[in-house]
Amino acid sequence: MPLLINEPVERMDRPYARRWWALLVLCLSLLIAVMANTALTVAAPDMTRDLGLSSSDLQWVIDAYTVPYAALMLLFGAIGDKYSRRGALVLGLVVLSAGAGAGALSDSSTAVIASRAAMGVGAAMIMPATLSLLAATFPREERAKAITLWAATSGIAIAAGPLIAGVLLEDYGWASTFLIDIPVAAVAVVGAFVLVPPSKAAKAAQIDYVGGLLSVIWVGALIYMIIQGPNFGWGTAAVTAAVVAAVGLVLFVLWELRHPRPVLDVRKFAERGFSGSNLAVALFFVAVFGAFYYLTQHLQFVLDYDPLETGVRMLPLAGAVFVGSALTGFLTPRLGHKVMVTAGMVGGTTALALLTATDASTSYGDFVLPLVILGLSLGFAVSPCTDAIMGAFPESELGVGGAVNDTSLELGGSLGIAVLGSVLATSYSDGLAEETAGSKLPASALEKAQDSVGAGGGVAQGIAQQARRLAEQAAGSDSPRKAAELKAQASELAQGAEQMRHAVSVSFSDAVAHASMVGAVVLGIGTVVVALLLPRKGRGATTGTAPGAAPETDRELEAAEHR
Repeated sequence: MPLLINEPVERMDRPYARRWWALLVLCLSLLIAVMANTALTVAAPDMTRDLGLSSSDLQWVIDAYTVPYAALMLLFGAIGDKYSRRGALVLGLVVLSAGAGAGALSDSSTAVIASRAAMGVGAAMIMPATLSLLAATFPREERAKAITLWAATSGIAIAAGPLIAGVLLEDYGWASTFLIDIPVAAVAVVGAFVLVPPSKAAKAAQIDYVGGLLSVIWVGALIYMIIQGPNFGWGTAAVTAAVVAAVGLVLFVLWELRHPRPVLDVRKFAERGFSGSNLAVALFFVAVFGAFYYLTQHLQFVLDYDPLETGVRMLPLAGAVFVGSALTGFLTPRLGHKVMVTAGMVGGTTALALLTATDASTSYGDFVLPLVILGLSLGFAVSPCTDAIMGAFPESELGVGGAVNDTSLELGGSLGIAVLGSVLATSYSDGLAEETAGSKLPASALEKAQDSVGAGGGVAQGIAQQARRLAEQAAGSDSPRKAAELKAQASELAQGAEQMRHAVSVSFSDAVAHASMVGAVVLGIGTVVVALLLPRKGRGATTGTAPGAAPETDRELEAAEHR
């Protein structure tokens, strides 16, 4: 077998021999795209200090990746189908690496936000390419197992990002969390040429660029609104984005319904199995990303774990995802798609319900069971949904199918962070005001502390530092009277710092409980809706046989026509 694989998979008359090695490359590419986002959760405090980021700056450092990532996937998936899925993967890895390198060298908020946006463009090429190449390379009877491993990698990457970032931050600065992407991407690029066969649609129609552009507009505007509104208020920018998203979506649907070769056949959403699977993915990632967002903060700012310790303590989630995915491969053919997805969503709702008991006395041990349940549930639900979504598309539209799945995932994740994050912030701010009522804390200090749990901890630390300075001055004073006054002031400030730390801890713990309650209600209602939507086993809902799926002979026919 040659060192570089250049024979298109569509021309092979038998399954590609090194397809499981190719899957390893695809999972590595997926890993870097997901970790590029999740690793930032533990690097954010260092970035804030070094770059002097405001709360708004930090929010956009995180979300600048998300907007192009979600908005461009559908168009890039269609382009990959027509021209080269492997080419889209490699180009995406190169773009993400270039953005990461620029981010590591950034010395301002503007520069790092632009770099993160470039990384998001690269991720928008990578994500649909990984799924389309997987589906093109594996025969249908093995596809469900391959997708299970792909989904497990996605879940593991959510927890692995903070762990790897935590290891790097022990000895290096925040820039190392960007630089680590470059060698990993280089390995993936080499692996793509050596192990992943090229692939494209055997008979690809002219790309519907108008539909693709409309999808970019409405998805991008929707993601921007989701970020802008809850975090910065429903001013002109958020309202305008909402209007653009609504108008763009209507125009997109109307255009796609009339176009003879649409970039996405929106009629698929009328099929219960397809729409139910997409809704399940979106809702599940509302829960996962939302919980991940506030639990990593709780571990760092309330329980005082450093970045590495925080990453280690998220490992039960990653391990449970792997176990859940392995069980899914065994259980789904026996129980069916609907049972597994519903069970996963019930488990996710249960995990969030357990987190509603969070309070100031909660220790890490209290989080282990919810993390394990959430991970198992993620493994149960996501891979059957992904397989059903991919099965609804013919071989010529696998990139589009991957983009639809990943867009649902990203929309859900963005909603989770925005909605649950907004509930968290509001609850924390209100709770802190109540906890500090009647204190002598200046209004400006309270306002600063209400900005975030990290800011609250910073205010408490600042008061404690003032107390230490006064105590040192008292120790060095020659006047007993002056020393006594300074000691009294220092004691009062030290007591105030401790009260502030306690108030921050209580307020944020209560906010975690409130956000978890909202998440549990949303996911619980969603579970009922999805259960009603998904067909029963034997009605097109089983793995790999979603309604609207391409017939088994599609690939053979297209390959014959290509030859």
